[in-house]
Amino acid sequence: MNRILEFLNQCRIKLIQGGNATMNKLLIVDDEIEICEFLKSFFEDRDFKVAVAHDGTKALEQMGLFNPEVVLLDIQMPGMDGLQTLKKIKEAYPKAKVIMVTAVETQEKIEEAMRLGADNYITKPLSLEYLEKDVQDKIDILAKGS
Repeated sequence: MNRILEFLNQCRIKLIQGGNATMNKLLIVDDEIEICEFLKSFFEDRDFKVAVAHDGTKALEQMGLFNPEVVLLDIQMPGMDGLQTLKKIKEAYPKAKVIMVTAVETQEKIEEAMRLGADNYITKPLSLEYLEKDVQDKIDILAKGS
């Protein structure tokens, strides 16, 4: 009950301040746990609701449970890699915005990711300022479309 009251109070405060009462949802998919936790903390500090998955299979599960607007998706992961995961996400959730985040920067991988429906491709090491702006841009595009 306290959590519900706290949430409603936060929504009321945001509405009074002219903010959006709904939180933007972001799914971070990377097999490197430290990267996931760092990005999760970074975006939660900016009022995003964040879920994390460490492989493609878990990412697909989270898509159904969490329904994020934006996905940050690593390419190199064990099992189902990021490109296979991207394909399945776009087939099942075509409106989801997917930003590929990876250390791999080959023209072939970039072209394949874009062909499969990636909305952007960002290489590590990450510029947090650019990443935050890109995530927000994707959310703004979705908001205008609804």
